[in-house]
Amino acid sequence: MGNHLEAPKEGDWGRAIVDSDFAEIKAHGFETVRLPVRFSNHAATTAPYTIDAAFMNRVEHLVDTARAAGLRVILDLHHYDDPQGSLFTNPTGQTARFAGLWKQIAARFRDKDDKVWFELLNEPHDQITHANLLSVLEPALREVRATNPTRPVVIGGEFWSGINSLATLPLPDDAYLVATFHYYDPFNFTHQGASWVTPTPPFGVAFPIGTDSADLAANVQKAKDFIARTGRPLFMGEYGAIETIPLAQRATWYGTVHDAFAAGEVDGCVWAYTNTMPVRDPATGAWITQLLDAIGL
Repeated sequence: MGNHLEAPKEGDWGRAIVDSDFAEIKAHGFETVRLPVRFSNHAATTAPYTIDAAFMNRVEHLVDTARAAGLRVILDLHHYDDPQGSLFTNPTGQTARFAGLWKQIAARFRDKDDKVWFELLNEPHDQITHANLLSVLEPALREVRATNPTRPVVIGGEFWSGINSLATLPLPDDAYLVATFHYYDPFNFTHQGASWVTPTPPFGVAFPIGTDSADLAANVQKAKDFIARTGRPLFMGEYGAIETIPLAQRATWYGTVHDAFAAGEVDGCVWAYTNTMPVRDPATGAWITQLLDAIGL
């Protein structure tokens, strides 16, 4: 559910979520929504780092509405990179606040069923690497476990949780962890013309070309190797391609990536819903059926 609750304010980066979204998502065959939330931008900067009550109420309402529609919800702490401070550039200075946020989130959602999962931190990067990842995540995980001892908790690795992070991802000693990675390869295809990338990949890249098919097969093997080595469940937390790519080429990429990882028993969440890399047209509300078909829905 991208560019909704992780925007500075809901509605800043596209339309807000409406309750009927969840029933429509379920009706089109999806089983899970990942709900990125920028809790850090709605919380005090001093202990106990109180999260704004109205914002927390909004998040809980959406989680409950999604569950009522029959969807699993992955509640993801996203974009901790705010004027109040960045966890990614100053992990030492922000780790206590990060744990304090999760203490409140965990307490608020402690009575939800086990189809509500917690994702501790979207795409660790910058000053958070595998060398210090556990020192950042484990205080938050301890706060979660104080009130949610068996809830599934999702973690991803360094460098924006790319597929290569799986090889060295450090795992806390916790029986209810789910690992994740994000997949936008080849990047010069999925992000061609993306203004937020410097330098911006040029338009006109096709897929698959060159080594693309072999690279995808190798990346699926990396996921399978991680599962075999760790015994942990693994899912592709994001995959997507920018909407300015011709639709037929996007559909080819979505279908090829989905099918390759599904053959390796790895499923995923498409990024995103209607505001960015959409599977539902933001102007008309129409579902982009070619993309749904490509991922088997």
